[in-house]
Amino acid sequence: MAVKATCLVGLDVHARQTRAAVLDLRSGELAVRRLVGTPEEVVAFLERLPGPVIAVYEAGPTGFGLAREARRRGIDVRVIAPGSIPKGSGDRVKTDRRDAIRLVRLLAAGELRFVFVPTVEDEAFRDLVRCIEDMRGDLMRARHRLSKFLLRRGQRYTDGSTWSLKHMRWLHALGFDDACSQVAFADYLASVELLGGRRATLLEAIEQQAGKCSHAPVIARLRCFRGIETLSAAGVCAEVGSFARFPQPTLLSGFLGIVPSERTSDLKRRQGSITKAGPPHARRLLVEAAHHYRHRPAIGETLARRQAGQDPRVIEIAWRAQRRLYQRWQRLHIERRKPAGVVAIAVARELAAFLWEAATLD
Repeated sequence: MAVKATCLVGLDVHARQTRAAVLDLRSGELAVRRLVGTPEEVVAFLERLPGPVIAVYEAGPTGFGLAREARRRGIDVRVIAPGSIPKGSGDRVKTDRRDAIRLVRLLAAGELRFVFVPTVEDEAFRDLVRCIEDMRGDLMRARHRLSKFLLRRGQRYTDGSTWSLKHMRWLHALGFDDACSQVAFADYLASVELLGGRRATLLEAIEQQAGKCSHAPVIARLRCFRGIETLSAAGVCAEVGSFARFPQPTLLSGFLGIVPSERTSDLKRRQGSITKAGPPHARRLLVEAAHHYRHRPAIGETLARRQAGQDPRVIEIAWRAQRRLYQRWQRLHIERRKPAGVVAIAVARELAAFLWEAATLD
């Protein structure tokens, strides 16, 4: 990174105080200050420094308010993903002062990578998407508790798929003789119904907001692809932010963590499991969508309805994706006998490239 600044600042930001390590590039002097107050009040301290100033801090529970306020006042404040900060294996001492000094030294050396700072509206939409994802996990755990409770008592549902209306009627008809089991069963069942109702409310909200947010045009394009409904498209857009910030699709795949890990030395090159870097929610959505490409290319009634009125170029890309990814699935799974999970990751990686192509069309 080519640094064009007079002062570099490393900030260890907390809710009530901040440690600032200031490196003067002209004199090489390093000074550490303790700033009391909210993160947004740190901007006043940065304004007093001889400019231009570049400051960095770790992403955390304090959010992006400091970066937004600084940029509004013309100060370059960048945010770093904590997992991308180099750290020695033997470093067992962690203090706010040491963290701030480490950040400013790594910034001067050009060893830091910065995260995308969303707008306030985009962050609010992402919070809604993540809330739905949290609700999905809570509902899954509640269903598991109930099903395992019934399994321990020899109750098995064999008349169709679980968690359907018919299954729920069967659950309501159950009863237990002892009071302890009945109370536990009633609580487990009430939790499932409550979380199911909350999820339905959130899904209705995302359907309403998806067409109003800044990602609306891209969401409409991604819905043209097989296996990607409104919730999946909104989840991917909310986590990726702007597809245009990735110059090429391989960088998007790396951000999503669906590229293989690698250990190369001398003439030996070894690739392992995927890196799983980046947002796990977007990665899960892509892998789930990848399973739809096991089937022969086709445009059903639902997909045709989603594609109605969209750019013909996007529809052509989506059709090309169907043909390519179906062939890819058949070759890897049928001919080379790769496990379905491995094939799904490979297909998801190529699907991300098709999505990038559709999202970045001018």
